[in-house]
Amino acid sequence: MRINPYGEEPVRLALALLTDPPATAAELADRCRAAGLTVDMPVHAGDLTELNSFLTDWLTVIDAPDHNTRASRLNVLLAASSAHPRLTDHAGDGWHVHYRDESLPLSAALRALISVGTAQHLSGRGIHRLNRCAATGCTRPFADFSRTGRQRYCSPSCGNRDAVRRHRARTPTH
Repeated sequence: MRINPYGEEPVRLALALLTDPPATAAELADRCRAAGLTVDMPVHAGDLTELNSFLTDWLTVIDAPDHNTRASRLNVLLAASSAHPRLTDHAGDGWHVHYRDESLPLSAALRALISVGTAQHLSGRGIHRLNRCAATGCTRPFADFSRTGRQRYCSPSCGNRDAVRRHRARTPTH
């Protein structure tokens, strides 16, 4: 089985920006740089607003009730976010493929990167590999990057808490 690693980092970035949103445009730019993105355009407060709107739409992909709906919702994001693939060395750090037009604001570049990265993650690893945490009381979204593709919890601590809860529910009290 061939696993495409290129979808993982954009999906991780989307989840990080969603679960711990940046407070300012400058923080957004810093977090993008820390994730390895080249931010070679001005960043404005509108980028943060646009990104938050996109991430709300992206959550509908995670929350899709079935695989066909998930694909349809992601296709809508892809159509609005991407352009023809092209080879570029815009930052002088090596040739790579972009799925976006030149001179886009950061929010539009992130929209394209995350949409295409999500498509690569789901097509390469499995359409089921985006979900919400199965732990009682937790609704945090997560992407399954596990080898087996059977992740149910957003974190080991949620999995442990849920296992303890299930154990206590089975164990009679004296």
